[in-house]
Amino acid sequence: MDYQYIQTERLDDGQILRINLNRPTARNAQNRGLLVELDHAFLAAEKDDQVRVIILAGNGPMFSAGHDLGSEESLRERLPGPDQHESFKGNGGTRKGGENRMLQEWHYYYQNTLRWRNLRKITIAQVHGKVIAAGLMLMWACDLIIAAEGTTFSDPVGARLGMCGMEYFGHPWEFGPRKAKELLLTTDSIDADEGYRLGMITKVYKGDELAEKTLEFARRIAQRPTMAALMIKESVNQAVDNMGFYNALQACFTIHQANHSHWAECHTEGEWKGYPAALVEDGAEDWRNPKPTRPALKDN
Repeated sequence: MDYQYIQTERLDDGQILRINLNRPTARNAQNRGLLVELDHAFLAAEKDDQVRVIILAGNGPMFSAGHDLGSEESLRERLPGPDQHESFKGNGGTRKGGENRMLQEWHYYYQNTLRWRNLRKITIAQVHGKVIAAGLMLMWACDLIIAAEGTTFSDPVGARLGMCGMEYFGHPWEFGPRKAKELLLTTDSIDADEGYRLGMITKVYKGDELAEKTLEFARRIAQRPTMAALMIKESVNQAVDNMGFYNALQACFTIHQANHSHWAECHTEGEWKGYPAALVEDGAEDWRNPKPTRPALKDN
C-alpha cells in the first residue's frame, strides 16, 4: 500500500519496523486517512512473521497534536464529494444523529486503539515534543514508551471541548486516579521525567539521541524468543484486564458518548446546531486559539 500520511521503514532484515506519522505541518494531527493507514500498517506488521518489534514515531516538531478537528483536509474527508474518505460511507457513517457518531468513534477512535494495544507483536512508542489528547491514545496503545527529554503530555479536551477525556480512556491507569483528574480538570501537562516517575514512560533520552536509543532498545527486545515476548505481553495485559481495565474502557466509552449527546442537545439552532462539544459561549476555551498548558507542578 502506498501511504500518504505515514512512512514505514524496515530495519535489521525486517525484524524491526518503524512507522512514522507523517503530517509534520499539521503536527501529526490524526485525520481519518492517517488512522486508517496506521491501522493497515500495524496489521500488515502483525501478519509479517519476520517482524518482531514495531516502533511508532512521528515526523516533525512533535509526536501528535491529537485528533484533527477542523483542517480543510479533514473536512473534505468527512463531507460527501469526490474527496470523502471511504470510511465515512459505512460503520455508521450514513446513519443519523448520535448513532452516526457513536459507531464512527467506536470503530476509528476506540476499537482501533484497543486492537493496536492487543497486537501480537511488541510495540514501542518513540515520542517527542508534545503529546496531546488523542496523541496519548496512540502512545498508550504501545507496550513500551521511549520519550525525549522535554516531551510534555496533556489532555486539554475538558477545557477546550467540554469533554470528559478521550474515547480510549486510559488516563487513570496511566497517570493514576488523582493525577488524571487534575490534568483533565486543569489542562496542565506533565513532562517526560514526571511520566517516568509515574511509570508511564519506559526510558527518557536526549532528543538528538532518541531515534538511535529507541532502535537500540528495540534490538534488545527483538532478541527475545517471539513466544516468550508474546506471553509476557499477554500475561501483563490479561492481569490489567482482570483488574478492570477492559471493562473500564467499555464503560467510559459510553460516558464519552453521553457527553457528546449532551452538547449536541444543547446546541439547537444556528451555525453550530447539533455540535457535539462545548463552544466558547458554553464556557469552553476556543480550541483554535487555546491557552498554553502549564506544568502540573506541586507548587504551581
